[in-house]
Order: sequence, then C-alpha cells, then structure tokens
Amino acid sequence: MAEIRTDWVTLPVADGTTMRAYVARPQDGRARAGLLVFQEAFGVNAHIRDITERFAREGYHALAPELFHRTAPGFEGSYTNFEAVMPHVRALKDQDLEADARAAYTWLRENLGALETPIACIGFCMGGRVSFLTNSILPVKAAVSFYGGGIAPNPMSPGLLSRAGDLHAPQLFFWGGLDKHIGLEQTQAVTEALRKAGKPFVNVDFADADHGFFCDVRASYNPAAARQAWALTHAFLNCYLGS
Repeated sequence: MAEIRTDWVTLPVADGTTMRAYVARPQDGRARAGLLVFQEAFGVNAHIRDITERFAREGYHALAPELFHRTAPGFEGSYTNFEAVMPHVRALKDQDLEADARAAYTWLRENLGALETPIACIGFCMGGRVSFLTNSILPVKAAVSFYGGGIAPNPMSPGLLSRAGDLHAPQLFFWGGLDKHIGLEQTQAVTEALRKAGKPFVNVDFADADHGFFCDVRASYNPAAARQAWALTHAFLNCYLGS
C-alpha cells in the first residue's frame, strides 16, 4: 500500500460557481490513473473520503467533488435523516452535474502530469447515476456505478437511458437484490438499454444485499457483498486502465 497525502482543493466550474473537492494521492506523486469519486446523497463525508483514500493507497490520484456546492457547501448529512438531504438532491440539474464533472475531470487531467494517464470514475447511490452521466460526456476509460438510482426512469427522474449510446467506456453496475429503492424493472431497463446500444458492461446483482451495502456505517452494510464488490471493482479497473 502506498503512503498517501490528502487535501481539499477548490475548482472553478463553467457556470461561475466554485466547488470544493477532496483529493487523495500517492505520497510520491506517481499515480497509475486518475479517479473521480462521486458522493452519495449524504455529501463528501467520512465514508466517501475513506473510499477516496483507499483508492489512493492503491495508486490512484482520486478526487471527490462536492456536488451540493450550489446549495450546501460542506454538507454532510446523517444516514438516519434522509429528509434533510432531499432538498439538495432535488436541486441538482443534469446540466449542473455535467459542469461539475467536467470541472473535476479537467482538474485531474491538469494535475496528473502525463496526458496518457487514464481517468476513470466511480459513484455511490446518487453518485452512481453521476458516474453513468460522466461516462456519457467525458472520455473516461472505465466507469463504476454502485446502486445508482435514477439511471432508469423513476417517479423522481426521467432517467439517463437516452444517453446509453453515448457511453465512452465499459461500465460496471452493482445492485442489491433487496433494494426497494431500485427495483428489478429498473435494473433490467438499464441492461436492456446498453445491450440495445451495443455498449460493453458488467452487471452484478447481490441477491442478499440492500441499498447502500458497501457503506460500513449504514445499517444496510453487507460485509460479504462489500468485499466482493471491492475486489470486482479493482479487477474491472485493472482490465481497462492497466494493472
């Protein structure tokens, strides 16, 4: 495991706003790849910062942008108070998320040094949707989505499946079979859209896992599913970024 250093940076966004982001990278500056880490609805909290640091120890230059910077800079919500996060989730617009993703990607590209260093993205919950969106607009080399609600249409969102044909890179999806927020009809709609578009993807459904199964501070944490998902994520990224 590499020694790492961490910091907060401030990124300019094309709409005139500024966005904080948490960055973790190998201490020696030698990153094997760049990685955008997209938050859950609960902010760039200790869990997301820990994931960012875990990837840095594996050699990634990882960046987690604060996607609620327009409504609640520095926001960290409680996992037991979902109502408090909903105003910020509802305020997000896809054009704003696109601007945020571009700003984060540009910062990584400028700070990785070598132009040939690949960049990938990963996201959790709300961020799983943002990872899919980012794959549709930016030349990432791989994308990962953990239980990304709103990729398929639902009562809160028209979804992103019209973008399936625009994906730049293979996408890995993780779902929880017990997830009442994202039903089977939604996960099937995602895979059907990618098959129709002829896009490469991997779809993993943990039958005994619930929404948020990767987060070790949530009641829905599933250690077995989390360990397997972590290993599969690294295998997937190694395949497309180079081991």
